[in-house]
Amino acid sequence: MPRLFVAIDLPAPVQEGLAAMFGGLPGARWVVPEQLHLTVRFIGEVDSSRFRDIREALGEVRGHHFSQHLEGVGFFPPRGRPRVLWAGVEKNEQLLQLYRRIEAALVRAGLEPERRKFAPHITLARLRNTPAARVGRFIAAHSLLVTADFAVNQFVLYSSVLNDRGAKHYVEEVYPLS
Repeated sequence: MPRLFVAIDLPAPVQEGLAAMFGGLPGARWVVPEQLHLTVRFIGEVDSSRFRDIREALGEVRGHHFSQHLEGVGFFPPRGRPRVLWAGVEKNEQLLQLYRRIEAALVRAGLEPERRKFAPHITLARLRNTPAARVGRFIAAHSLLVTADFAVNQFVLYSSVLNDRGAKHYVEEVYPLS
């Protein structure tokens, strides 16, 4: 069964700029630069008929292209041992509208509504026993991160296969924005 998610790809210069920050954190498993993306909605494993329904429902999502940029860094969870290091996403009403349209389409296709609040971010690394002080220094060193604006003119349905080195993503469908 495919494991699916909906994402917005980052342009290569933004991926490369983020990757230039990678390093200096023991226990960090950095995301492969070409797989850096903004997850709009994680779907999970689905059977083949649900997969078809999802592809069709996402094809009905309409929206306009817009500009976006990244700003700041942080970690999840906000309390306790840091487990995920992320780059922040500028607050953007157009991104929020796109999320709502995608979410509504997926619910119409039979998925349960997302219970978590939409917290747009780019996962940079997964952390394992990384000292909190080191994470704090990394965040302080990169707290002023702001990327150039980039165009968001499509979103992508991906499948993901987990292996011992992380996940490998495969494009299932690309949905253009007008």
